[in-house]
Amino acid sequence: MRLSRLISFPRAPRSATLGLAAAAVVALAGCASVKPQGPSTSNAATAVTAQTSRAYQGRFSIQYNDQNGQQRNAYGNFTWQETGDTVTLQLRNPLGQTLAVVTSSPATATLELPNRQPLTADNVSTLMQNALGFTLPVEGLRYWLQPSPAPTSRAKTVNDPQQPSRLKQITQDGWTIDYLAYAEAPATGVKRVNLSRSEPPLDIKLVLDQ
Repeated sequence: MRLSRLISFPRAPRSATLGLAAAAVVALAGCASVKPQGPSTSNAATAVTAQTSRAYQGRFSIQYNDQNGQQRNAYGNFTWQETGDTVTLQLRNPLGQTLAVVTSSPATATLELPNRQPLTADNVSTLMQNALGFTLPVEGLRYWLQPSPAPTSRAKTVNDPQQPSRLKQITQDGWTIDYLAYAEAPATGVKRVNLSRSEPPLDIKLVLDQ
């Protein structure tokens, strides 16, 4: 299935919905993309074993180039749920309608789009490459949202000079992850984070609700 069949723009409500779904899947999963150095890691093969459950919800805004090199934008809401080694990412439009669901585990990965048969592969990387033309493992994002570098490759980190205990930026696997805001006490964790890469171009803005 080619990307051109999944991404369309709002000439009709149904095509717009499917287009946003595919765009959101590309971008949100893409923010965790890891360029393999040696054997490719699959899904959460190097799992966050000490963490049995973690959840995030919030909003996303995405700017990317389609297969024709045209700049596109997508936005909506997301829910991220980790249970053991399994990650489930649900994407919704601003009205709350589900656009796509990605489920990733060490054994298999599934992509569900509205009114389409689920797509399944042995890992997220293979699934997204076959369905959308991009290699998009979700592993990196599991760590970047903590926030922490992924342990699968080298990373450069910069601490906030005003609050040295907090990360300000991570550079890893071709990505620049900028932490713009953290939740105010008594809440903890990242509030706003931007992710960008140059090849292929992709810019993602995430706001996490605490």
